[in-house]
Amino acid sequence: MVGDRGGEGRILNNIGSVYDDLGEKKQALDYYHKALPLLRVVGDRAMEAVTLNNIGYLLAAQNQPQLAIIFYKQSVNVYETLREDIKGLSPELQQTYTESVADTYRRLADLLLKQDRILESQRVLDLLKVQELEDYLRGVRGNANTEQGIVKLPPEEKINTGIEAILAKAVAIGQEITQLQKQDKRTPEQEQRLQQLWKQQELIVEDFNRFIESPEVLALIAQLKPQSRSADLLNSLDKLTGLPDNLEPNTVLLYPLILDDRLELILTTPDSPPVRRTVQVSKEQLNQTIRAFREALGKPNLDAKKPAQELYQWLIKPIEQDLKLVGAKTIIYAPDGQLRYIPLAALYDGKQWLIEKYGVNNITAASLTDFSTKPQSQIHILAAAFVQGSYAPEVGGKKFNFAGLPFAGIEVANLAQTFSATTIRQDKDFNLQLVPQMDSFSVVHLATHGAFVVGTPEQSFILFGDGTPVTLEAMKKWQFKNLDLIVLSACETGLDGNFGSGVEILGLGYRLQTAGARAVIASLWAVDDGGTQALMNAFYSALKKDKITKAEALRQAQIAMINSDRPANPSQRASIEIIQDGVPPEVASRLSHPFY
Repeated sequence: MVGDRGGEGRILNNIGSVYDDLGEKKQALDYYHKALPLLRVVGDRAMEAVTLNNIGYLLAAQNQPQLAIIFYKQSVNVYETLREDIKGLSPELQQTYTESVADTYRRLADLLLKQDRILESQRVLDLLKVQELEDYLRGVRGNANTEQGIVKLPPEEKINTGIEAILAKAVAIGQEITQLQKQDKRTPEQEQRLQQLWKQQELIVEDFNRFIESPEVLALIAQLKPQSRSADLLNSLDKLTGLPDNLEPNTVLLYPLILDDRLELILTTPDSPPVRRTVQVSKEQLNQTIRAFREALGKPNLDAKKPAQELYQWLIKPIEQDLKLVGAKTIIYAPDGQLRYIPLAALYDGKQWLIEKYGVNNITAASLTDFSTKPQSQIHILAAAFVQGSYAPEVGGKKFNFAGLPFAGIEVANLAQTFSATTIRQDKDFNLQLVPQMDSFSVVHLATHGAFVVGTPEQSFILFGDGTPVTLEAMKKWQFKNLDLIVLSACETGLDGNFGSGVEILGLGYRLQTAGARAVIASLWAVDDGGTQALMNAFYSALKKDKITKAEALRQAQIAMINSDRPANPSQRASIEIIQDGVPPEVASRLSHPFY
């Protein structure tokens, strides 16, 4: 269609992709540079971000990583400003948009790590998790933090200023061409002007190439290389921060990044430079071990220690000395990909489970987490349980079958004995009418079934005691101001052998976090009814102590479970004991298995 500048820009981008696939890199780059100003003219920011990504990918393939990083950063920053606007795009463009976005973030993080720009890569990984949520849930809101995107270093700013000047010139030419094309009858002078503008537009590509290859840009790129960074540039890097100022002492932030050929570990500490450790394990091998561990976690008759120890060698062993050097006591963990299907706490070093050495806090993303909130001093609990009956809800076109959980009734009764300020609701009284009442409590404990399945938010749900399934999509309407903790003690990640990226687990945490809950505890597999009762008894007994965090209370409960079938040794005993009243003997004898 004549005059469809946006369509022309998309076609040029696609032609560039074809040339790229054919190995004609120069022609591909020329077409991308032609597409960019046209997309800017019509305000097609989504496709502009795709084209910037394509340029970055091409430059990286041509061994120009510093220049590729600049274009990748521009692409990511456009995506960050677009999060609210994507809903207005056509379905076709939405599909193009979401298919390419996560790859852009991963490629940028990969390049930054190869250049030892660790804090910048950690920032990209943080924003990647927000973007994964957007792809899964739709309508995910960023905040003032995420909208800042990725910081550009001073040499990058100078290069970007030059690129923007060329783009601005191209945009002005494009706007004038568009105005002239709208004229039904053009004068000879206008026709001549149009021809001049077409020629100028063709020359813009040469301007791009000349600028990128200019001595000035080459000198700026040289400053970005690890071996030639100036004191000023190092100072700029030092000003980047990976940890919030209000974190507890002895706390570290661990971001793994799963790449096809390796695993990258980024450890950010309060008072020392960030650490990057590269682990030579392929994505395929890592995911196979995750699957083996996950299978063992769900079956107490299987030995979970072998895969747990193998994962420990990849995830913790490379940073073990770093953790000791900073005196780490708590690991704030932002897992990547299929690592979300397994708990870090259950890794094994050959002698101890990880939870015996460190506290573990999972987060959705540091940029979405408020680290300043403190637990409420007065604990008021709403304890709801699905104890009797059976239901077969159909959710997302799939039928589920659930029976009541007899031990859930004992679980909430014991909870009420531990905390007198506990309100119990069971079965038919555990219904949607409870939702508005939840904000009157500091803790909401739901002992019921749930399934967080691979797919869409409409297929992940919690079952209320009257048989009503409440999906992640429905939870969008929940709004709390006072809720400190939600415990989902019998939910699971319903994999059925179908492993995804684990984003459904990320989605659960995000959905309840944005509803106002300050923390969530949930199970990842179909847990044992009696074993869960023992764990929850221990958790709430620990939580009753003064000045203890939720994470530390859970840790103490888990350690008590681990020690429950060990020989009596006061030095090994946790500060709480397991209450085994009502727990079947065959369960009580093996509570140390991570299944429980």
